Amino acid sequence: MYKNKIVSAIIPAQDEEQSIGKVVSELRAVQDDLNNFIFDHIIVCDNASTDSTAKVAQSAGAQVVLEAQPGYGIACLTALAVMPESDIIVFIDGDHSFYAAQSLPLIDEICQGYELVIGSRALGKAQPGALTLPQRMGNWLAVKLIRWLWQAQISDLGPFRAISTQALNQIQMQDTRFGWTVEMQVKAIQLKLPIKEIPVDTRPRIGKSKISGTVRGVIGAALGIFGTIFKLWKIEHQSD
Repeated sequence: MYKNKIVSAIIPAQDEEQSIGKVVSELRAVQDDLNNFIFDHIIVCDNASTDSTAKVAQSAGAQVVLEAQPGYGIACLTALAVMPESDIIVFIDGDHSFYAAQSLPLIDEICQGYELVIGSRALGKAQPGALTLPQRMGNWLAVKLIRWLWQAQISDLGPFRAISTQALNQIQMQDTRFGWTVEMQVKAIQLKLPIKEIPVDTRPRIGKSKISGTVRGVIGAALGIFGTIFKLWKIEHQSD
């Protein structure tokens, strides 16, 4: 328990056997200044993997849940369904592109009263090759659109983030695919929840991305992200 808060990490993972063990082990090693371990629970959702992701994650010390339906959002929802009672939830990818130790500043901001804290890749340092051109362009355009529609000062839709359980319950997440991160962010803006961005660093992922590494993945992500933005804007203005 960290500052009287129960902290859990959720990792959606598909075919990440090369990296998932590193991510889980590094999360388990995160400590505060008093050498207290931060994470009470680490849950990996093996999202229709065809490799040994589940076995490696379990061997590294994570609780593993299986989800046969592919989709980032459904993987997160499935993990949340089995998550023990928690106060703070950290979402992080299983590809080792983020630094687990940088989860501590995210958690600290939640402890200070923020409800959603986004690890911003735009504010942090990115190693060469950490972000593909489709990732950069899609994120830039989506951020610009959200700024314009909601006058929100955001810089990134980064998947490395922390949220209070209270806020997550208010938001009532529904997206099962690529719109998950933007749904969380936009709904938090709509609900006027206290939100903060802090810098996080990125490095090249281990293995090939199922999203930015394929044409189908890029198109699917774009449709999911922008479709979610317009859907949420439309719902908000239906009564206008």
